[in-house]
Amino acid sequence: MFGSDKGTIATEDERMNGKKLRIGIVQARFNVDVTDALAQACKAELLALGVVEKNIDHITVPGALEVPLALQTLAEQGRHDALVALGCIIRGETYHFELVANESAAAVTRVSLDYRLPIANAILTTENLPQAVARQVEKGRDAARVAVEMANLLESL
Repeated sequence: MFGSDKGTIATEDERMNGKKLRIGIVQARFNVDVTDALAQACKAELLALGVVEKNIDHITVPGALEVPLALQTLAEQGRHDALVALGCIIRGETYHFELVANESAAAVTRVSLDYRLPIANAILTTENLPQAVARQVEKGRDAARVAVEMANLLESL
């Protein structure tokens, strides 16, 4: 991984350098137009940060509740410096929104902590489709930046 010697915290420029990183992306297919846009923005930003295209692994799963299991499987392989969770949960008329949003977020966090592996959580939780569309590019980019920065930060600590 890129970074300073162990024990020396990396500078901001070093933390945003993805040249030596391997990143895994898990994308939920539910609300696929939004999640495809999230993935496209995330990949473009990873490339802009120097992550080599062959070092970006991208898999898809049915929905947000399946994202954590795929993340856990990737984490167990030990090949990635950071992971990215992408999905889109839009509020409906039932309690299902809260269940999916809360359970997926908690499970993503648990995988990150259990494996001491940075996971950028860009599973959108919005009231409606226009809100999701308004956030899809920005949050995809943000997820890439978080993954790269946290991978490099943890390496330097």
